[in-house]
Formats: sequence, structure tokens, C-alpha cells
Amino acid sequence: MKLHLHSSDQQYQINGVDSQAITINRQPYEQSVIVSGDALSTDWFKGGWESLDAQTLAAIMKFQPEVVLLGTGDKHRFIHPKHTQLFLSQNIAVECMTTAAACRTFNILTAEGRKVVAALLLEKHLVTD
Repeated sequence: MKLHLHSSDQQYQINGVDSQAITINRQPYEQSVIVSGDALSTDWFKGGWESLDAQTLAAIMKFQPEVVLLGTGDKHRFIHPKHTQLFLSQNIAVECMTTAAACRTFNILTAEGRKVVAALLLEKHLVTD
């Protein structure tokens, strides 16, 4: 899916997402990432949804967000309430949605000047022989 192109030298913008890559500022990334308006982490998480844990989610806190968008891959899933509490205890809103929806929402919220962080899972579809 291609997203509306918004050009800015000062902010990260998500230009597109599919099952193989997330394109940020016209650069494709073939792994899960954390992105904010002014920071990008490409070494956040290597596992699948099932291995997402509190320690992995806690890494998002260093971005000091107001809102966290958790892109859960191709399927809309929810994190365990104990993980949601990790964010709420810090007065951080957390929303779980598909990665594509999180990408669209990220662009809207950053354009509004919100301190939003998107933690985006990319679960590649593996073909086995």
C-alpha cells in the first residue's frame, strides 16, 4: 500500500508499507522499526508477535511519547492488559492496530505536531520449499 507523500527534511514520514517493507522517508526497511517524528530505530525487535514482551515494549519509552501506535502486523491484535498498564502508568496512550493503519495514523498525528511513536511489526510472509 502506498501512502500519501508528504515531503519534509525535518521529520520522519512513512511513505508506504507492505508485507515486505516499511518505507520511511523513501528508504525501505525490511524489519520491524520504531519511528517518531525525529528519531528512527531499526534494531528494535527481531521476533514475531508471539515473542513480544514487556522488555521489548519498554524500549519504546526512550522516545518519550505522548501516544504509542503499536502496528501488529497484518492482523489487528491487542497486547496483554499488563503491557498496556506499562504505558498507562506513564500517562502514555497506547493504541494497537494493523501496521498499515498505524503508518497512516502516524503520519496524521505527526502532521498535527503530536509526540507520537509508532512501533511497527513487519512480519514477512515466508515461503517454504
